[in-house]
Amino acid sequence: MTGTQPRSTRRPRAVTGAAFFDVDHTLTTSAGLFRFLAYRYAAEARPPHHYVQERQRLKAMTAAGVRREETNRAYFALYAGTRTDRIARLARDWFRAELALGGLFNEPVLGRLRAHRASGDLVVLVSGSFPALLEPLLEHVGAHHMLCTEPEADPLSRTYTGRLVQRPNQPMIGRAKADAVRLFAAVHRVDLAASTAYGDHVSDAPLLASTGSGVVVGRDPELREIGVRAGWRFLPGAPEPPPLPPPPADPSARLFALPSPERPRTS
Repeated sequence: MTGTQPRSTRRPRAVTGAAFFDVDHTLTTSAGLFRFLAYRYAAEARPPHHYVQERQRLKAMTAAGVRREETNRAYFALYAGTRTDRIARLARDWFRAELALGGLFNEPVLGRLRAHRASGDLVVLVSGSFPALLEPLLEHVGAHHMLCTEPEADPLSRTYTGRLVQRPNQPMIGRAKADAVRLFAAVHRVDLAASTAYGDHVSDAPLLASTGSGVVVGRDPELREIGVRAGWRFLPGAPEPPPLPPPPADPSARLFALPSPERPRTS
């Protein structure tokens, strides 16, 4: 299954509209990929500076003007050699910990999701994150489908390779979101003119423009400027939750991961 193919919990049906939600800083209040990475490294008994080092490296890529698609690929390179089943279990533990901490959701956006679902719209999560992190979220909020980045996994060792699936080998970011939404609409007979999309970053502009109604979440100045011109609606952002307490360290978990995250492969 490729990154632009819809992952679904239900069979296709005739619908008139759908609601497409970006996840990080739109439906949720934080960057889940990085909060999970910190949680994972702590669970693997890695020294705290490993996470700090990788976070700073990826931030430096962004500051240097590297495209978000490339930083997303660099992030998933950090999973090379990790067992897919272990990451899935750890992701569910992390999600439960986030729920227990509180502050995970942007409540106005979550309210809109529930309203769309109650009105009969399909609810679709569209995210640069990956299935292990998104599946617990999808189940919790009652979304119907997700369109996301697909890390490649070796079928024999059941470990991530550190690359994305070869077709199209593309993170679910920027125009890839809009392309995935159009494919989803064709497969599921969704009227995009009767649909709504929600996003928080200027890279979400193609996603919002692909539907009849766009909703800008938060205060990204570029996206807000585009939204004013396009006549989109606006919802407030929400503060990030407090830091998540680390899980108990399990040194044996390092057997499932590469010994050092310092120089992962990015291609």
